[in-house]
Amino acid sequence: MGEFLDRVYSLVWGLPGLAAILGVGLYLTLRTGFAQLRLFPAACRDFWRRLTGKASQTQGVSSFQALCTALAATVGTGNLAGVAGALAIGGPGAIFWMWICALLGMVIKLAEAALAVHYRASDGGEWLGGPMYIIRHGMGRRWAWLGGLYSFFGVVAAFGVGNATQIDAVIGGIDDCILAFGGTVSPGLDLTIGVVLALIVLALLLGGAGRIGRVAERLVPFAAAAYLLLGTVVLALRAEAIPAALSAIVQGAFSPAAATGGVVGSFMTTLRVGVSRGVFTNEAGMGTAAIAHGSAQVAHPIDQGLMGIMEVFLDTIVICTMTALVILCSGVTIPYGTDAGIGLTADAFSCVLGDRVRLFISLSLCLFAFATVLGWGMYGARCAQYLFGRDVWKRFAWLQALTVILGAVLSTGTVWRLAEIINGLMAIPNLIAMAMCSPELCRLIIEYRKTGKDAGGGNICRFPSMPTAASPRLCGSSTPSRWRQKSRGRRSTI
Repeated sequence: MGEFLDRVYSLVWGLPGLAAILGVGLYLTLRTGFAQLRLFPAACRDFWRRLTGKASQTQGVSSFQALCTALAATVGTGNLAGVAGALAIGGPGAIFWMWICALLGMVIKLAEAALAVHYRASDGGEWLGGPMYIIRHGMGRRWAWLGGLYSFFGVVAAFGVGNATQIDAVIGGIDDCILAFGGTVSPGLDLTIGVVLALIVLALLLGGAGRIGRVAERLVPFAAAAYLLLGTVVLALRAEAIPAALSAIVQGAFSPAAATGGVVGSFMTTLRVGVSRGVFTNEAGMGTAAIAHGSAQVAHPIDQGLMGIMEVFLDTIVICTMTALVILCSGVTIPYGTDAGIGLTADAFSCVLGDRVRLFISLSLCLFAFATVLGWGMYGARCAQYLFGRDVWKRFAWLQALTVILGAVLSTGTVWRLAEIINGLMAIPNLIAMAMCSPELCRLIIEYRKTGKDAGGGNICRFPSMPTAASPRLCGSSTPSRWRQKSRGRRSTI
């Protein structure tokens, strides 16, 4: 059984799966005329306004709360442990290919977020969006089964990749903190911690998407800012090593042996590891972030698409790059050829700032992993609602809480590997939807640019009323919108 799952895993997360994600990213990049680069200045301005509270306030889930919820599920163990593993297995050049992956991932997240808002529906006063609604409303009801398949994958992945594996990381981080202060750990203590975490997760999930968004709005910026601040201190103390580190990243992308002393000598290994870890960290192509972005109150779908661009930029270009530079500049010995994990990241920080900093790394890992549980909890609940109706949310919340307890005390590698495979399969329906709905994405970008918002304007609107489930409205306006005009029969170009 284990060998069979490994083979399936190599297909889903190996070259075939990664080629599909990058292929769609390249297609959207060319189709939209490098929209992720042309809209990037506007994305930065919008993000700064929302971060500093200068954007208009809205009822429901704000654009920034939706971004933070998406980041909560995206920024996790991959940013600390995954980057370290990429460096050790693929050499410094793997980071370069992570950057390339992020460049293509930006346009995919732009499409996911914008189309999620464009094709969403309302049910009971809440906006429901995500790949399943993009498929049903953008591709037609005859494709609804594909949205159902995506939702099924999402529910399964929420219990494994989005919950149990992350809780395992949280428990490991807390245990490390206890040991650092001379305490002892035991299965009973892990169970107690698991119960406490389960109660917190249950309380937050029962509060709905709005409560998750408010918590994410406070937790994610704080955790990310603290980690980046500590990383900046390390780089300031090792500033003279930064040029060599950047040179090793670029050189190692095309000549791995030169950057690793011959330990990693395969260009394909460096490319594969960099791309796979890049996809793993920012989840571009998986479609999960669209579920969070689809609930945002915005004036135009591309307004939220800009936050999709920033999501990938902050996750991969900022946080992952910070981890990589800290490791390369710290002077710590990198065990090339092995999957080093979080231990290498902790060694790098402690090499410069002392062993006490390991406590902070463990706490950062706990915060990031716990935030991922919250984000994925909402994703799974939305997928369950699509399959079974709105009343399933509470039952799903209780099941998630139970899974937290199980994840704290059990180690079932086969189950988690199966969950990772299911997680990868989510990309297939989503990528099909992104490709088929690309004409509508192009039309939305043209419409957005004609308004001049990408030059610094734009606003957040309050929606006058929420449509009922009996007559879902696909956009966020109280009047018929040109957003809903279908592009079938004509080809939009930019």
